[in-house]
Order: sequence, then C-alpha cells, then structure tokens
Amino acid sequence: MIQLVSINPFTNEKIARYKAHSLTTIFSTIEKVYHTSHETADMSVAERVAPMHKLAELLRNEIHDLALLITREMGKPITQSLAEIEKCALCCEYVANNAEKFLTPQRIRMGYHQSYVLHRPLGVILGVMPWNYPFWQVIRFALPTLAVGNTIILKHAPNVTGCALMLEDLFRRAGFLNNALRVVLIAPEKVETYTALIIQHAAVKGVACTGSTRAGSAIAEVAGSSIKKSVLELGGSDPYIVLDDANIKQAARVCATSRLLNNGQSCIAAKRFIVHKNRAEEFTEALVHEFSSYQIDHPENPSTHISTLATEHLRTTLAEQVDRSIAQGAIPRLGGSHRVGKGASFLPTILTNVHTSMLVLEEETFGPVAPIIIARNVRHAVEVANRTHYGLGAAIFTRDLHQAKEIAEYRLNVGMCAINDMVRSDPRLPFGGIGMSGYGRELSIFGFYEFTNIKTLIVEKA
Repeated sequence: MIQLVSINPFTNEKIARYKAHSLTTIFSTIEKVYHTSHETADMSVAERVAPMHKLAELLRNEIHDLALLITREMGKPITQSLAEIEKCALCCEYVANNAEKFLTPQRIRMGYHQSYVLHRPLGVILGVMPWNYPFWQVIRFALPTLAVGNTIILKHAPNVTGCALMLEDLFRRAGFLNNALRVVLIAPEKVETYTALIIQHAAVKGVACTGSTRAGSAIAEVAGSSIKKSVLELGGSDPYIVLDDANIKQAARVCATSRLLNNGQSCIAAKRFIVHKNRAEEFTEALVHEFSSYQIDHPENPSTHISTLATEHLRTTLAEQVDRSIAQGAIPRLGGSHRVGKGASFLPTILTNVHTSMLVLEEETFGPVAPIIIARNVRHAVEVANRTHYGLGAAIFTRDLHQAKEIAEYRLNVGMCAINDMVRSDPRLPFGGIGMSGYGRELSIFGFYEFTNIKTLIVEKA
C-alpha cells in the first residue's frame, strides 16, 4: 500500500499516514467533478458565491484547530497560521461581495443593436498547490475559479495532506456542491506521471500551479502540448533596494520581516538586499540587530516568530547554498551554521561579500538567509536587481518618492513592487510575476478572468 506521511518538521514525529489514490480512483473523481461542472455553469453568480460567506464563518469558528493543523504539518509559527486563516476568511468575503460586479457582462457601444463581452466557465481546473501557505494558496485560487462556474481538482503538497483534506471538508460543509472541489492524493514517486495524465484528461480544461520553477515548467509543457490554459506562480529572487537617503531603521525592520516571515519560506520574501555603498555598513548592522531578535522556538508557542523549515530536505538544500557561497568568499555576519535543536530548523543568516556566481544569488533561497550586495549608485542598484531570471516582486527604500516611483514603474522587471514597505498578497490586488516567476495573475478582478471563456456576442435585429 502506497502511503503519504505527514511529519511535524520541528519534532520529526509522524502525524498521520494517508493512502494514496490509484489512477482509477483519480479518473473516477475527475468524472464526478466534470459532471458537477455542468451544474455550476448553469448556476447564477449569486448561487455560486453564497457558500463563501458560510466558509468564512467556518474558518473563523474553527481558526485555532485549523491553525494548529498548519503549524504541525509545515512548521509555521502559530500566530502566522492564525493570520493565514483570517486572511482566507477575508478573501471569502471579498470574492463573495465582488463576484457579481466583476462578472457583469461588459457592454461595448458599436453600430450593432447589441454587442457585449461575458465570461463563461471552462469546466474542470486542476490546482497544483504548495505547502508553504497550505490554506491561503488554495483559497486564493479556488474562490474566483468557483465563482465563475468552474469546478476543481486539487493536488496539494504531500506533506500537508491533512490540510488538503480539511479544505475539501470545509468546502463541503460550507454548502458547495459535493464535487465542486475534490482532493486527489498522489504518491510522491508518481506525482509527475499522474499530474501529466490529469492535465491531459479530456475533462480538464486548465491548470494553476504554485510552486517551484522546475515544477511549473513541467506542468506548462504538458498543458501547452494539450493546448490548455495554465497560470503559473513560481519562485522569486526578490530584490530589496536600499538607497542612500533611506530610513535605515525602517528599511532593516521591513527587510527582516519580509525575509523571515513564514520561516523565510515564501516566494515573495525579500531574497537579495541591494544597498547603496554609503549606507551599506549601517544597514548591515541594523539588519543584524533585527535578525538577532528572531530566536528559534517551538512553533506552537504564541511568542515564537521563527521556527523550523518545512522539511529536512529544504534544510539540506539551503545549507548547501550557504556553505558553497561561504567557500567562494561570502562572509557570514550572522549565523552561517545550520542546525539548532532537533528538526529542520535553520539559524537566521546574513552574508556579505557576495557576488553573482554564488548560489545564494543564482538560485532562490527558501529560508532565513539574507545576502547583502553593495551598489555604487542608483543605476547600479537597478542593474543588480534586474540581474535575475525571476521577476516576481521588489521593494525600494528611499525618501525620494518621485524617484522611487520612476524606478518601480519603468525600470524594475517585476510583477509587483513596494516602496518603503514589503511585497505581500492581498485579495484586492493582482498577484503574479514575469520571467521564471511565471505568468498569469491571481486575486483581484484579474484573477477572476484567468479561467474563463471571454466570449464576445454581437446582436443585430432581423
């Protein structure tokens, strides 16, 4: 019997075992979700979103149990797990309150009796979701997708299988049709093969993937060969630029928060710190001070701000990136060693004297590691920021808002940019990147339209 095992990454204790689904079971589930898609397509928008208010209520009523499940499966500090559930509830309300407005047919004034554009569902959409925000990533993809009338097959990360099954149960209890959202459990050694077969299934009309660039590339290849829509939200190497007129204390505080939130495991976390040469040492000292206040502790402790990486494999990968960079000349100003206590914890680390050939700059670092690069001037800072295959988010710290807006609007090759703040997701704003960070958008009005047939109608009198 092939099983999925969820393990508490802080204690290394096994939480639960789950039987993986056979291909026969997966295809049977797809057929059920496909037949339900005919029902949802015929529903009004108001009928589709009505359960979202109940879902928000369930999330808030059960917030402590749900947050504890997140924390135990992937190690997020409990206060951040609570915040994740509340954010999901807010997204439920946002989608429910705005869906009818966003999906109202758009009248186009031309010479015809009538001409308008409307959005119709595609059918079954596959969601391939990651472990780092196990509820939020699913909610932000699923709600707009369901609101437009699609149905969903959810393939979640195996280490958060408990979260996946809980989400399926929550959607059912909220009042969504039984097969509007269904989870499939795939054994890790069969993920690539089975995921490709799901995408190629005739009933499946699109796929959304949040995950690594490697995973996204493989999914896009299969979807492309089948001529099916895909939306990819992949990795990032987000540059945070600190200019010479920045408020250094503010910049260091925001940079530390962005880098260490979720134990550093976020696609939109600050990954590279590009600092004007006149303020580099001051910023480094301030960042060391901020990082030093994050003490690794048990993730279920309400006072904990940083704890463990989600798996031992992630810790090993991050350790290799840091070790090889130090061997090439990077200087650890804080941390540099890896393990602390049991589990997959990794000490917050700050590196200076880094250059572009080092792994901490060439690759995405998924953990609490901050490389600091010195910029000669503003132009050089922008050049360094754009020296990456990724293009998700960026931030600029300066008192000159005019200059910052010019840089953000015209010179940084990213999908999102913040000035004197950190990049974050919000149901009201589009979320996504360019380059190897993926394509398409989630959230806001733009997220509603990704998996729709944008249909043009022209009506003339007989």
